Amino acid sequence: MQNVDATNIDRVGNEPELNYLNNGSSVKSWLLTKDHKRIAILYLLSVSVFFALGGIYASFIRLELLTPQSDLLESGTYNRVFTQHGVLMVFFFLIPAIPAILGNFLIPIMIGAKDLAFPRINLLSWYIYICGGAFTLWALLQGGVDTGWTFYTPYSTTFSNSYVMAVGLGIFINGFSSILTGLNFIVTIHTMRAPGMTWFRMPLFVWAHYATSLVMLLGTPVIAITVLLLALERVAKIGIFDPAIGGDPILFQHLFWFYSHPAVYIMILPGMGVVSELISNFSRKKIFGYEFIAFSSIAIAVFGFLVWGHHMFVSGQSIYASLVFSFLSMVVAIPSAIKVFNWTATLYKGQISYDTPMLYGLFFIGLFLIGGLTGLFLGAMGLDVHLTDTYFIVAHFHYVMVGGQVLAYLGGLHYWWSKITGKMYSEFWSKIAAMIIFVGFNLTFFPQFILGYMGMPRRYASYPAEFQVLNIFSTAGASVLAIGLLMPLVYFTYSIFFGAKAPANPWLLPGLEWRTSSPPPTENFEKTPIVTWEAYDFTEESGLDLENARNRLRAPLA
Repeated sequence: MQNVDATNIDRVGNEPELNYLNNGSSVKSWLLTKDHKRIAILYLLSVSVFFALGGIYASFIRLELLTPQSDLLESGTYNRVFTQHGVLMVFFFLIPAIPAILGNFLIPIMIGAKDLAFPRINLLSWYIYICGGAFTLWALLQGGVDTGWTFYTPYSTTFSNSYVMAVGLGIFINGFSSILTGLNFIVTIHTMRAPGMTWFRMPLFVWAHYATSLVMLLGTPVIAITVLLLALERVAKIGIFDPAIGGDPILFQHLFWFYSHPAVYIMILPGMGVVSELISNFSRKKIFGYEFIAFSSIAIAVFGFLVWGHHMFVSGQSIYASLVFSFLSMVVAIPSAIKVFNWTATLYKGQISYDTPMLYGLFFIGLFLIGGLTGLFLGAMGLDVHLTDTYFIVAHFHYVMVGGQVLAYLGGLHYWWSKITGKMYSEFWSKIAAMIIFVGFNLTFFPQFILGYMGMPRRYASYPAEFQVLNIFSTAGASVLAIGLLMPLVYFTYSIFFGAKAPANPWLLPGLEWRTSSPPPTENFEKTPIVTWEAYDFTEESGLDLENARNRLRAPLA
């Protein structure tokens, strides 16, 4: 096998005549494709639709809470709106966004492979995702579900007359998409790395997805079984969760959170992988403590399965069990703290360039730090009793998920947009959008920490008048945030049709994905790459033109 040309990483692109975008442009060729890059684009389009729908529901929530009275939505409708917002955002956006889009597109290229190990299964996972989403959307159009996205009993077993089972079926089907994607990633990473791509030369983005895939494989069947048991109880009246017929409602919470707390790491671990790429590459410096960050991803995946009980401190759970879960909740923060400390150490004395992806990376660190620290409050039993089911929970969750995963997703999308599309976007407008999103996010969710501390409960359409001022701030912030999130849609679309042609390596970086054309050829590389350099190697050994890299810092791309 011949080594791939590692020197062609300046501003001049080397796009071949045939790439994955123009290799057959019919609808049939896309719907039957086995190319991991095209499947990633299919996911990008479908996930974006669910994100938009979830955002519309969020807008109704914030408009209703603008005033203390329930004057826009009556209580039953409000229950459906916040449930459907949660279902769409958690199961159809947050969980699949980074793995299904960026992971699908980049993992084979980053390890020097031609595709994922099972291309047909990869396409099947997208069709399963679409089927699960279709069932869920049908239920929402028929009247929706009003149980909360957690489907707690007895709401989901006896009290609800909404389409619980249709939504549950959609989530059940969608779970198989996650399982197949995780299986595909694990086999690909184990068996298809290029010559010289050892485990400790892999990008941290790949390590993060490896850990995420383990959680997908081990955790997702649990939620599938839980939904199946819920269906059996509703249809066959078998006493599983409903105490009226001999069931145990606490059992549902144990099963649900045994999956759903690790699912938090399905959402956030890929984002951490993106941020590791951004921090190192835009600091022009090898990441500090590579091995610690890599193994911390595995540690998070393992410990994530041991802390589900901290969601149940007020459920009647044994005080001794709660003490154990409280302790483990503090322990699971250590691997996340390792990442934050190492990212900060990487920035120290680095040649930092504040391009748009780096802004998202820095915003991620700040917002995730707030989300993580407030999570420790909720892991302390005394504080949790006061804060449970208040807006403090809502703020904490969104600081981790939106301030964390969504900003990491946007950072990764901006970082690899030129590689995905072969076009450059407006750096000016993208920086403006990043700033607007950051301001709008904090204005939306920081007041909710105060509201929660003051005792405002979540999931209510009305509230005491003394909470209105902070709710007005939150709704105003949501309007600003919505504008910021719409801006990338505009300038990304513009870039596809009118953007400048992207070079192979616009950022002048050493990773394998930057050593192929933009967009990549169908089989990713014209020749099989042989990796002889370490990850994040900014020395001559990586083949990187250091003089061009220094010029890149002095003259950022427009």
